[in-house]
Amino acid sequence: MSTHARITASVYTSHVPAIGVAMDQGRTQDPYWQPLFAGYEASRRWMDAHRPDAIVLVYNDHANAFSLDMIPTFALGTAERYEPADEGWGPRAVPPVLGHGELAAHLAQSVIQQDFDLTLVNRMTVDHGLTVPLSLMFGEQPAGAPHWPVPVIPLAVNVVQYPVPSGRRCLQLGQAIRRAVESFDAPLKVQVWGTGGMSHQLQGPRAGLINQTWDQAWMDRLIADPRGLSEMPHLEYVREAGSEGIELVMWLIARGAMSDLADLPGLDAPPRAPRVAHRFYHVPASNTAVGHLILENP
Repeated sequence: MSTHARITASVYTSHVPAIGVAMDQGRTQDPYWQPLFAGYEASRRWMDAHRPDAIVLVYNDHANAFSLDMIPTFALGTAERYEPADEGWGPRAVPPVLGHGELAAHLAQSVIQQDFDLTLVNRMTVDHGLTVPLSLMFGEQPAGAPHWPVPVIPLAVNVVQYPVPSGRRCLQLGQAIRRAVESFDAPLKVQVWGTGGMSHQLQGPRAGLINQTWDQAWMDRLIADPRGLSEMPHLEYVREAGSEGIELVMWLIARGAMSDLADLPGLDAPPRAPRVAHRFYHVPASNTAVGHLILENP
């Protein structure tokens, strides 16, 4: 048995704030919401059977921990605990997030030494971008629960204020995270989650835009051709998936962390592609297309 950590799977999901509201208000079985939550029932069973020791959760802050005064491109949380943010109507009634300080410190050291200029954040709150994916995958938590079931290392990515990182750079960051995890001297099972998207636009003449055909084709390429997909220019995301569709570059970080994209010399054959454990897509959810994937390393 290996004595080092390994990435076992990657999870991809939208982080629509209204999903959290529906859960918090007990409306998951309303006719509008029931089809969406039905798509995550298999995901929660999978999570029960594949519980990791830590999650690196890639998301974007929505002007809560950060503001236009300071916008890091990639910000790695290194704290031991993160409280839910007050997004204007009080914090969500969900548990605080426990960090994994030892693994986070190792990721910081390793990834920065791989020439990524991370911003290290020792104190911050976390908003719906991080807590909604946890709610979707773990379900409602008992009242007064001390924390979520698994430690989380937040990785906040700027996809709010241009310029935002390229898909290529995001994929490369995922590869750097995989190398960092695999050099951590403890037999941890780690998952990397990419969140945000899919197609949606929240303002302007195209507010409410959803492009189902493009979304599904994008997920096809994420599975089968992530390197080619990483070259997609920002303009195409904005044109085809709306101004907020650019959040999808964060999924490329999680995809880059999978073992089939490892650049290992001397292999007789390329690493095997990940297994699709679950795929789901639903429209609409508060004027947004919701996409979801679970990929397992072989």
